[in-house]
Amino acid sequence: MEDKSSWAGTSSNIHAAHRKYGTIVRVGFNHVSIATPEGLRVVYAHGNGFIKDTFYDAFVSGVPGLFSVRDRAEHTRKRKIVAHAFSPGAVHDFEPYMSANLQRWVDQLDRIAATPGDDGYARFNIMPWCTFLAFDIIGDLTLGAPFGMVERGRDECEAVRPGENVTYVPGAETLNRRGELASVFGLLPALRPWARYLPDPFFIKGMQSIKDLHGIAVAAVPKRLGDTEGKQPGLPYRRDILGMLCRSTDAEGNPMQRAELVSEALTQLIAGSDTVSNTACAVIYWILEGERRNPGTIVPRLQSELDHAIDPSSSYAAHEEVKNLPFLRLCIDEAMRLHSTSAIGLPRIVTAEDGVSYESEHFPEGTVLSVPSYTIHHDEDIWGPDVEEFRPERWLNATPRQKMAFNPFSFGYRACVGQNVAHMELALIISTAFHRYEFALYQQKLDSHEGFSKKPVECWVGIKRRHVKA
Repeated sequence: MEDKSSWAGTSSNIHAAHRKYGTIVRVGFNHVSIATPEGLRVVYAHGNGFIKDTFYDAFVSGVPGLFSVRDRAEHTRKRKIVAHAFSPGAVHDFEPYMSANLQRWVDQLDRIAATPGDDGYARFNIMPWCTFLAFDIIGDLTLGAPFGMVERGRDECEAVRPGENVTYVPGAETLNRRGELASVFGLLPALRPWARYLPDPFFIKGMQSIKDLHGIAVAAVPKRLGDTEGKQPGLPYRRDILGMLCRSTDAEGNPMQRAELVSEALTQLIAGSDTVSNTACAVIYWILEGERRNPGTIVPRLQSELDHAIDPSSSYAAHEEVKNLPFLRLCIDEAMRLHSTSAIGLPRIVTAEDGVSYESEHFPEGTVLSVPSYTIHHDEDIWGPDVEEFRPERWLNATPRQKMAFNPFSFGYRACVGQNVAHMELALIISTAFHRYEFALYQQKLDSHEGFSKKPVECWVGIKRRHVKA
């Protein structure tokens, strides 16, 4: 095992360390990174007894949510309640909310496309519009109403700050700053009590973002519960995530209390906004990049599949039309492999008294282990010499080890509980975009900024309407 303990925490640094030193690398004083598909089964498998590292304490706002809670019994209690909101039946009921937001998104893209340049395309940065859509959808599903970002064309959310009237804050920017700061606190927890005294703008803005993100949930949850004046006349019936959480109970029949509801609403807002927007933008980019490198092989094939499935008179796709389209799914999976929105290794603590062994190494109790998704998604030994190329067809003959290595939603009993919603959103967004529009790609590379997740900095494209015949 090689020592590379000068880790700066980003997936690119971890990836570089593994390329230089091998599959098992010490990346911190007590933290070892294992970059193999088999390592996923060792570190994250259900029943291994490992617990989340103290890294997750930095992500607690109010009371711990499903993502940040470290106690296994408490996580099991929470997951039992939350899982009801993400069952296949529940997810099916979310489609009308997604569709309403897709219609508003399409209206805005139509407006943009109506003013083309000399090449026939209207040039714009699609990344913010992916953000606006993802935030509005998860706001609708989690908090009872969209934030209105798509309609306004601005990153703006209502929030409550202690001792102040309701104000508006940039939701995506707030989430990004909070994720960056929480990642620093997760690695350097002793820094947290002193951060408020540090004059660096990173900490000043980051500390405010923690408060503002909690304030977004505090502003929205009472409205959804019909409790705008300190009274609670009853939960307005709506088949959304918060409604499902309110109506669900744990094994003892106990419902979630208000503070826990706020925390879980915030957890789902975080989990379902930035990750979906980052991934949707990356999928659009990689489809267009694949077409640029191999003209006529990606976009025409995808659009032919979509044209045969989607009602040409509709502004947006229906899930029933696109949920089983094979090439659409291949494109989405291949883009998720290449971009890896959740790129870092999620840390777990070895709890077995006699430790755990992997290959020739033994890790004693208390060791922190992780498996970096980005590295196993970009390992030439797993994927072959074309590992950095967008090749959707690779999934048609994927090996068992490649399937094992694909880890966009984590693995094991702490895997993303909302992955069914994410798959549905991505299928609807990507199919709607490529069925209704033609795109041109105006940049050579998709640069990303990494906090807790990998966020595309920008994605400049050209857009124009398609006219699909019935």
